[in-house]
Amino acid sequence: MFFLKELPSREMMERYGSRYPEMNVNAVSDALVMMRRASLLIRELEAYFARFDLSLLRFLILIIIDREPGKEALTMGEIKERVDVSKPVMTRTIKTLDSDGLVAVSHRGADRRSKLVLLTESGRRTLDKVLPGYFELIGNFMGAGDGSS
Repeated sequence: MFFLKELPSREMMERYGSRYPEMNVNAVSDALVMMRRASLLIRELEAYFARFDLSLLRFLILIIIDREPGKEALTMGEIKERVDVSKPVMTRTIKTLDSDGLVAVSHRGADRRSKLVLLTESGRRTLDKVLPGYFELIGNFMGAGDGSS
């Protein structure tokens, strides 16, 4: 999350640029604007997902399982490779999704440590409800920077 509400003025950026010659003032300014906009989008998405009793992480796990063509389930390890969170956070989140009926977790063969995670019908219905508004929010966000809104 980027918590800075008011970005540094151009004058301030130029002052730092003169003190630190390795600083590319335009690049730093652009990055700060991008981080601020992305932070606002994430907050908006989190508020939107909360209406469906989801978090950004819970949504990402559902969409990762759903987006794999030709695969009905993914291992916990495969999901972990695609999401940048710790193993304990991933385990807790999948356990909650399982208890909420959005995914089903089963053991893979004889290896009790290897678990497959499958999107349930309830999980698919949840995605069907969430995705239209999600795509609308993303579209509005992307349109906001091009002068079309």
